[in-house]
Amino acid sequence: MVSGYGTPRAGEDYTALAKTYATAGIVFDGDEGRLSEEAFLRDFAGDLPEEKAKILYAVQGSLHKAQLTGKTTHAAWRSKPSFYAVSTEDRTIDPDLERFMAKRMGATTIEVKASHLSLISHPQEITDLILAAAGHGK
Repeated sequence: MVSGYGTPRAGEDYTALAKTYATAGIVFDGDEGRLSEEAFLRDFAGDLPEEKAKILYAVQGSLHKAQLTGKTTHAAWRSKPSFYAVSTEDRTIDPDLERFMAKRMGATTIEVKASHLSLISHPQEITDLILAAAGHGK
């Protein structure tokens, strides 16, 4: 998991869990949502060069409300090794929420001074974490 929604426990949904932490606003039009340009550039891609961040903003996909409100039925981290990269400068998912989810998962965790897009801004650290995870089998 790289700065992402660490799967809630069975019976939980991400929105309820996230309400206890600050998050960037998603603008919904019906069931589809996107980050505003300001939120995307500042909160989601804050450590990327502005030109690259604007390109990514222009091609961002939509988020369906069900992705945030659907209840988890099975948490794979209960039976599989888990790895997590906390992005300490993430303003989309609060880093303290990321730490909480990683700890609860029992995940091998790294912290990267990055926005939500650590995969782009810190590729080596994320690659190293993925390679470590791959060493744990299928």
